Amino acid sequence: MKIATWNVNSLKVRQQHVIDWLASSGADVLCLQELKLPDEKFPRAELEAVGYRSWYAGQKTYNGVGILVRDGLNVDESSIVRNIPGFEDPQQRVIAATIDGVRIVCAYFPNGQAPGTDKFAYKLRWLDALHDWLAKEMTLHPKFALLGDYNIAPDDRDVHDPKAWEGQNLVSPEERAAFVRLIGLGLLDAFRRFEQQEKIYSWWDYRMMAFRRNAGLRIDHILLSKALADICSACDIDKVPRKWDQPSDHAPVFAQLG
Repeated sequence: MKIATWNVNSLKVRQQHVIDWLASSGADVLCLQELKLPDEKFPRAELEAVGYRSWYAGQKTYNGVGILVRDGLNVDESSIVRNIPGFEDPQQRVIAATIDGVRIVCAYFPNGQAPGTDKFAYKLRWLDALHDWLAKEMTLHPKFALLGDYNIAPDDRDVHDPKAWEGQNLVSPEERAAFVRLIGLGLLDAFRRFEQQEKIYSWWDYRMMAFRRNAGLRIDHILLSKALADICSACDIDKVPRKWDQPSDHAPVFAQLG
C-alpha cells in the first residue's frame, strides 16, 4: 500500500493537480489538508471518475481534510471519525478511517501564528488533545499511520536556516516537545527511517523565491507504528508538483508499505 499526504492549499484551485498526481504516483491512499471548501463543494464525482472514493470534513474558506482511497481497497465505514473526539473545535482538522486493516489518521495541525498568542495556546491544547486520543487509538490499531501537515519542523535538519528560525513558530521548543510526545507513543518518522540527502523540505513560502532558493521547512510528516515501520520500504517528498503552474506551497510526502 502506498500512502501519501499533501496540503493542497485549496482543493478547488488544485483539483487537477491532485488528479494528475494520483495518476503519476500510483498512491493508494492520499490524505489532503487545507481543502478550503465546504462538504457540498467537494469534487467527489470527479475523483470517483478517476478511481478514488473520498471521505472528508470540509470548511468554507479555511482548513478542511480528506482521505482519498483507490477503488478496490476496503474501507470500514463504521471506522470514520471526524475531528478529535471530546475536543470541541469548529475547525475541521482531523479525519480518520481504517483501510485494509490500517488505521489512517489525516490531520491538519494548527499553524499557531506565534508563541505567546491565543492561536499558539490553541495549538498546544489541540496537540495535547490529539496526543491523548491517539494513545487510545494505538491500543486498538497496531497498524497505525498519522499523516498530515504538522506545522512543526521537528529538527534543525528540517529548517533551511535554523539560526534565523530559532524560537519562532513551527520550530519552538514547545512544538518540538509535542512532536517528541507523539513519537513517544511508539511512532516512528518514516522519512528518517531512510538515508536522505541534506536540505530536503516539504514547504516553501510563495514569497522571496523561496522554492527556487530551497528556503524551506519539512513540516509534512508520516509517522508510523512499529508494525508499519517494519514493512515501510520507502519514504520521500515529491517536489515535482511544487514546480507546476499555480502550485500549492507544500509538496506531497509518500511512504510505501510493503
